[in-house]
Amino acid sequence: LVELFLSVPGVEYMEWIITSKIKVATTCLMVISLLINLGSPVKEVRRASVLCLQALSGVVSHFHLVINHLVPKTEEITSDVTYVAQDLATLFEELQREKKLKSHQKLSETLKNLLNCVYSCPSYIAKDLVKVLKEVNNEMVLSQLLPMAEQLLEKIQKEPTAVLKDEAIILHLTLGKYNECSASLLHKDPKSLDIFVKAVHTTKELCTGMPTIQITALEKITKPFFAAISDEKVQQKLLCMLFDLLVNCKNSHCAQTISSVFKGISVNAEQVRIELEPPDKTKSLGTIQQTRRQKMQQKKSQDLESVQEVGGSYWQRVTLILELLQHKKKLKNPQILIPTLFNLLSRSLEHLPAEQGNMEYTKQLILSCLLNICQKLSPDGGRIPKDVLDEEKFNVELIVQCIRVSEMPQTHHHALLLLGTVAGIFPDKVLHNIMSIFTFMGANVMRLDDTYSFQVINKTVKMIIPALIQSDAGDSVEVTRNVEGVVVKVIHVFVDALPHVPEHRRLPILAQLVDTLGAERFLWVLLLLLFEQYVTKTVLVAACGEKDAILEADTEFWISVCCEFSVQHQIQSLMNILQYLIKLPEEKEDAVSKAVSTKSESQEEMLQIFNIDTHTSKQLRHFKFLSVSFMSQLLASSHFIRKVVESGGPQILKGLEQRLLEIVLGYINAVAQSMEKNTDTLTVKFWRALLSKAYDTLDKVNALLPTETFVAVVRGLLDNPLPSVRRKALDLLNNKLQQNTSWKKKIVYRFLKLVPVLLAIVQHKKKSVEEQAINRQTALYTLKLLCKNFGAENPEHFVPVLNTAVRLIAPETKEDKNVLGSALLCVAEVASTLEALAIPQLPSLMPSLLTTMKNTSELVSGEVYLLSALAALQKVVETLPHFISPYLEGVLSQVVHLEKITSEMGSASQANVRVTSLKKTLATTLSPRVLLPAINRTYKQIEKNWKNIKNWHISLLCYCQMLVIWLIGQLFCFQNDLEEIGKTENCIIDCLVAMVVKLSEVTFRPLFFKLFDWAKTEDAPKDRLLTFYNLADCIAEKLKGLFTLFAGHLVKPFADTLNQVNISKTDEAFFDSDKDPEKCCLLLQFILNCLYKIFLFDTQHFISKERAEALMMPLVDQLENRLGGDARFQERVTKHLIPCLAQFSVAMADDSLWKPLNYQILLKTRDSSPKVRFAALITVLALAEKLKENYIVLLPESIPFLAELMEDECEEVERQCQKTIQQLEAILGEPLQSYF
Repeated sequence: LVELFLSVPGVEYMEWIITSKIKVATTCLMVISLLINLGSPVKEVRRASVLCLQALSGVVSHFHLVINHLVPKTEEITSDVTYVAQDLATLFEELQREKKLKSHQKLSETLKNLLNCVYSCPSYIAKDLVKVLKEVNNEMVLSQLLPMAEQLLEKIQKEPTAVLKDEAIILHLTLGKYNECSASLLHKDPKSLDIFVKAVHTTKELCTGMPTIQITALEKITKPFFAAISDEKVQQKLLCMLFDLLVNCKNSHCAQTISSVFKGISVNAEQVRIELEPPDKTKSLGTIQQTRRQKMQQKKSQDLESVQEVGGSYWQRVTLILELLQHKKKLKNPQILIPTLFNLLSRSLEHLPAEQGNMEYTKQLILSCLLNICQKLSPDGGRIPKDVLDEEKFNVELIVQCIRVSEMPQTHHHALLLLGTVAGIFPDKVLHNIMSIFTFMGANVMRLDDTYSFQVINKTVKMIIPALIQSDAGDSVEVTRNVEGVVVKVIHVFVDALPHVPEHRRLPILAQLVDTLGAERFLWVLLLLLFEQYVTKTVLVAACGEKDAILEADTEFWISVCCEFSVQHQIQSLMNILQYLIKLPEEKEDAVSKAVSTKSESQEEMLQIFNIDTHTSKQLRHFKFLSVSFMSQLLASSHFIRKVVESGGPQILKGLEQRLLEIVLGYINAVAQSMEKNTDTLTVKFWRALLSKAYDTLDKVNALLPTETFVAVVRGLLDNPLPSVRRKALDLLNNKLQQNTSWKKKIVYRFLKLVPVLLAIVQHKKKSVEEQAINRQTALYTLKLLCKNFGAENPEHFVPVLNTAVRLIAPETKEDKNVLGSALLCVAEVASTLEALAIPQLPSLMPSLLTTMKNTSELVSGEVYLLSALAALQKVVETLPHFISPYLEGVLSQVVHLEKITSEMGSASQANVRVTSLKKTLATTLSPRVLLPAINRTYKQIEKNWKNIKNWHISLLCYCQMLVIWLIGQLFCFQNDLEEIGKTENCIIDCLVAMVVKLSEVTFRPLFFKLFDWAKTEDAPKDRLLTFYNLADCIAEKLKGLFTLFAGHLVKPFADTLNQVNISKTDEAFFDSDKDPEKCCLLLQFILNCLYKIFLFDTQHFISKERAEALMMPLVDQLENRLGGDARFQERVTKHLIPCLAQFSVAMADDSLWKPLNYQILLKTRDSSPKVRFAALITVLALAEKLKENYIVLLPESIPFLAELMEDECEEVERQCQKTIQQLEAILGEPLQSYF
């Protein structure tokens, strides 16, 4: 007991007993003290208190039930400080259960006695006792403590500073008794509610760190407590109290607490509806029609008065309630609020403009609450049963009106989100206003560049559009057509708004729209409307120089839109576009005339995408052209190709590509007919351009087709009645055949089945159709490609092709020149492919071919025709060289004939190249035993007409490098024209030189000496020396150093000839003709050139002393030989003689030979002719330049001669001497002026 009373509460309590005038039984006082100490934080105090209670268990008292209940729990109480409170709560729980007379009464009396002690004890004792009883909750506990709570609240109100901390704690603990166990007391005892309300309005802070009474009281309004209040009126009072307090509250903590309280409790919507009702009796009606009717009936002053009545605080209260309500989850029967919310929305729309800013936020809250309720009633977005929410109560028109009236984007967003949700619940009501909704979106929301607006657009589209699509169940054509018409209008709104939409938002918005509508059904509509916008609006505002750039950018955007969807949907859209274009009239006038008369079914069924009545004929044509152009660009774009590859390749198009091709061909047919119909009108250019674009689209589709399908489709097109379609089919086939692809046997067989069909086109065998020349020409080209691809492995299929082509080029047939050209090319290809199978056709082919080539006028007028003939002839010669002997003379004659024609076209022309190739083929593939006799006969025939055919023999002489002996027999010279003779001679020499390089020394030596004998034979014309020395010069240039092996026999003839043609030594003419000077000059040129090359390429010391002495004087004496006049002399010396002498000195390589050579040249500086002196001076310098420092040994004997020339009577020689001395100084590196 000593330890027990050492505790502070015990000691204080005992002091109170001593001083108290109240006489209380000692046992009761002790029990109270022990109960308080059972909650002590000190373990030993709790243990001692239990032991004391055990001692008192035998003593009679008011608390024996409590003592008997607690004593067995010694260990639990000792171990856990909170156990006593929990155990007492367990003891008094029976009071909440079914009442039993004795036990219930005893417990009730015991609890009353305990609670009475709270009144009789000081506050610091009462506080601890209430703490011990804090877990004991029921109506009786609350009712027993209410007087104390009321007393404390009055004290706080009157003297808040006089309130002790313990008293404040007691009040807080007392408010804690307002819970689900005591909630029923609120309607039984109105005083309990009044005290609670009074506590809620007590805002004064009593102690630092302790929450206000207001906050504590508010926190007691929990979900269980509110739900336990059985009287709805009490609940309504509490709600009203909360909302009123929120309106007048200036404390943020209080506002947050009220928000948390309201969020936590479960409220019936009817209770909230009552709070939202306006205080005045005049209420706005639900629908717009009723509102308008009411406005008409009321006066302006009355209307203003009613607005003022429900203004100010009412709207503030409504706004706060709506803020709490918009995120409220625990709301029963939320549909009850919908009429009230629409009523509020209607009132907010009637508000004065001055208050518009405030009302916008209220509208947004109302719309948000409506959206929250709709989502609660239909979590999946589906329809709501009529018994839950009647469709008539949902005023969609009012929401649309809200959108129209408001200028705030946030209000628009809330309204659109609500409409999107309502579209799934009441689709019919939304569909009636769908155009108003999307028209507003296009004019306002879509122009905003923020993420939230973008999300609102997407959500609205996702919610409203499906409702529109689902309204078409497919049962009625009329309903389907109406829905499609509305969709077109909706898409039109988006397209019209597109220029004002931020660029980075355009693609996602359109992609979302079409994806929601269904790309398969409506992507084509979007594309056509985009084209229509460009044609009717974009083009008009674009500057002239910007149209192409704008079109390119727009096209890229359109392609991006398409590629947002699958390849199948894109192909389907292209087909729909073409079908729509086919239904459009050719011209606007046609449409007008049809409109006056009865409309056709197709026009009635057409969607009004491009309105003919409101657009011009030019815009109609532009619209068609742009649509077809876009299709071609889409199919060829990298985006589309990538999409096809990513989707699995062309296999995914199975079935679609054939339908697309058929529709494209149908459209081409329609355009071709329109073009023929408008041939004589001004629009014919447009139809041609459109047809070209359609063909371009066809090419792109062709690239997507599998080959098997392609061949089958082309086979059908070749029977089309329109020549233009047949021609395009052939072009497509040609493009396919030109691809380097390895075909499977099955596909090759399909291609080969086209050969008879193509032959029928070539042979005019079309029934009742006269085939155009261009088509026949194209068919021949197709046959050529087929043969090139498949002829080697399937030659028998192309024998009829060769027969047909040969018949076409026969002289008796009068065919178009272009057709003949194609036939010749076909002959070339087929003959080279068939090889031996073509032999039976040679008797027919070769005469026809040679006859064709004889027609000079036709060959000259058409180069393509000429090239075709050359190609045919060359291929035949290459393929069948052993079978053309009977026709060889004719071939050679025609080659000579063609050489003359092609020489006039230039050496770089294709024809000239072909002729050269043909000559090479003849020379290399034919055997000499066959070719030589033919050449000899042909040459003799040409020789008879030399004057007329002039140089045709030149071509003939260039054939074969193996014909040397024959050529030697033909090396004659003609006296009439040296230039022509030179050309002929050069051709012969070129041929011989080309052959010489292939001979060995053993075979060349006898040939060379035979040629030498031919030139030097007695009685032989001296003109042969010209040819021989020219030949020797060319051979020396080709053989280089090897020629010195054969040149030893030429030294003496060269020296003799040089002396014989030197007019300074002889006056006799060398040639017996009036052109002796010209020939002598030419002969000198050949000799000097040949000697120069011998000296230049001499590596075997060819110039011995004897040969040097033999050649020295004849060469030096040429400095005095002024044959041919001064001009010829100067040219010969400069270009031929001086280089020859300089190189001669190098070849000597001996200073003992240099001195006489140099001295002989110096002697020529004393010649009487200044020309000779000048030439000698230049020769000295050339010698020094070649010998360089070796010339120093020759300098002493040169100085006197140079000194003489320094004072020469000819100024030109004197100046040249000075230059020579200066250059000698530079070469030798020594000054020479001291010697003069």
